[in-house]
Amino acid sequence: MLLLILVFYLAPGGGSARERMEHVSVALEELLVAARRQGCLTVGVYESAKLMNADPDCVVLCVLACDAEQEGDVALQIHFTLLRAFCCDVDINILRVSGMKRLADVLGESGEARDLHCLLVTNPHAEHLKLDEVGSYCEESRCNNQWVPLLALRDR
Repeated sequence: MLLLILVFYLAPGGGSARERMEHVSVALEELLVAARRQGCLTVGVYESAKLMNADPDCVVLCVLACDAEQEGDVALQIHFTLLRAFCCDVDINILRVSGMKRLADVLGESGEARDLHCLLVTNPHAEHLKLDEVGSYCEESRCNNQWVPLLALRDR
């Protein structure tokens, strides 16, 4: 599977940064839907922090989400800083995403006022759809000194 990912990234015309980010965004959406369906998704800052404190080995991906208007929320940014530090310390892949409306739509949370600022994909033994693609993107970003890559989820 890793070979297919590399072929996509290195293929002529398929390697632009924008196209790659779009591809990873779609893979992330599919991963989150699959994880929710499998019962392997923890939603919410408080719930995520609690799980990472109790069993960090079960976490395979941390997604921190906020839009531009929430960037000034000091309490949320403090939570994000602590979660990022913890993820880096225990080697958990981490992504930052914008597009809260799209994230809510993907997770079927459109009508609810639920905390979607932190999502954890858990259970490293489960076969998560697209986990390798998202994980490879995180690793590639770290190699380029971008420790917490940012993806913009767009309405489709």
